[in-house]
Amino acid sequence: MKETVQLREVASARTGDKGNISCVSVWPYDPRHYEDLKAALTPELIASTYPKLFGGRIERFEVPALHGLNFVIHDALEGGVNASLNLDFHGKSFSFLLLALPVEVTRF
Repeated sequence: MKETVQLREVASARTGDKGNISCVSVWPYDPRHYEDLKAALTPELIASTYPKLFGGRIERFEVPALHGLNFVIHDALEGGVNASLNLDFHGKSFSFLLLALPVEVTRF
């Protein structure tokens, strides 16, 4: 049976940034949710949910041995921390945006 929950209920996320690129990795608490997260979390979903923040290309890399997903978000940091006039615009907070997304997962 499937149910819709916020991603934060079934996964954690880590974020890093370098230049004008942000990376967000998603790690399910239960490896059995990995296939559900692969189906639910697509670059298209992220881009369409946050179009004003993520105007560049979004790539998804699967890490099946560790049951993780890594999203590389290009042109996401207003030119990068050193180039941006916005003093507090780092990619660190993007993990919280992804964790707020609704996802459909199997109830175990």
